[in-house]
Amino acid sequence: MNSIGNSLTIGAVAKRVGVAIDTIRFYEREGLLPEPLRRASGYRSYGEGTVAQLRFIRRAKVLGFTLDEIRALLALSTDRRLGVKAVKQRAQERLAAIDQRIAELQRVRDGLAQLVQSCPGHGAPEQCPILRALTEEEEPA
Repeated sequence: MNSIGNSLTIGAVAKRVGVAIDTIRFYEREGLLPEPLRRASGYRSYGEGTVAQLRFIRRAKVLGFTLDEIRALLALSTDRRLGVKAVKQRAQERLAAIDQRIAELQRVRDGLAQLVQSCPGHGAPEQCPILRALTEEEEPA
């Protein structure tokens, strides 16, 4: 096993959380994880808290939070006075941004679907509505 007592190697942590070793090092450089203790051999030594933090980071990323937002959420997770209220506010902001992105993607999808529908799929390339839409000069706003 790669652990000594409750001390884990970087490889053991990576395996338990399902991330690459380089990802852990990156999060350390970015300040998302604290600098680990070092063993006498110089190897990094981690505790269970690091595993929990990495799981937090992974799940927050899946929910669409940026690294800066995750950094703030990690700080808020220990704030007894404002933490929960501020975390909810950040989550509401992220949800609004996702809703906006979905609306934007729906507009793009609708436009593309219209182009696909109007294209016969045969004939001269210069008559293809998809190619024309991609090459036409945009109208001034």
